[in-house]
Amino acid sequence: MRILCLDVGNTHTHYAVLENRRSLVCGELDTRRLSSAADGVPALLASEKIRTLAPDGISFCSVVPAATERLELALKNCTPLPVCRVYHGNCPGLGIHYPTPQEVGPDRLANCIGAQARFGAPAVIIDMGTAVTFDILSELGYEGGIIAPGIGVMTRYLHEQTALLPALEARDLLLAEDADAVGKSTLAAMRFGCAVGFAGMIGALLETVLERLKKDGVPEPKILATGGCAGILPRAWKNRVHWTPFITVQGLEEAFLRSMR
Repeated sequence: MRILCLDVGNTHTHYAVLENRRSLVCGELDTRRLSSAADGVPALLASEKIRTLAPDGISFCSVVPAATERLELALKNCTPLPVCRVYHGNCPGLGIHYPTPQEVGPDRLANCIGAQARFGAPAVIIDMGTAVTFDILSELGYEGGIIAPGIGVMTRYLHEQTALLPALEARDLLLAEDADAVGKSTLAAMRFGCAVGFAGMIGALLETVLERLKKDGVPEPKILATGGCAGILPRAWKNRVHWTPFITVQGLEEAFLRSMR
């Protein structure tokens, strides 16, 4: 089966058509315009690239309540395809061991379903976007996690709260392994502080999580990373972390398939 998967974020909605966990086409939409017939989901479904692939169903998650309502209405009006919405009340095959499950971001639950299907448990999923989230997957399901500021929050705060520090783009933070730790310009000093500080924060949080799991007798988990900021991590992390850029949409695909069984 081919499933159109939509991961609705605060600014962008990432989409992909998946078949057997493989992405056939992917892209993004403006979340504010999801219901637009001109450039939203109706236009996407009517586009040649999607019609040619002929998806059998749609699966989505959304962290924006208003966008969720608009998307559900748009899908109801523009397609007869079956739709699966992943949220705390619909996580096929994933137990949620959390006192307030409604607080867990649906994208984080999709990540766990994707990790469950691809790698099994236990696993730690690190999603590096606007916020950094750590989520713990056990044999029983979702156990909880950590939320921390993303690299964009760091760089934007420095720029907005100071008179002289410039704005940094993500590409400014891709440091060479032998970069000088002493900045010879404001930009170089900021680059080093943000990039190395961000990686250090991820490392410290990960060690804390791993120590806690070990103390609880949990076998060594797989460590998975996704999100646009993962490329900032040092090369040394490559042997430690599985880079899984499509884990969220793979989780959406898996949730749809499980819901049809």
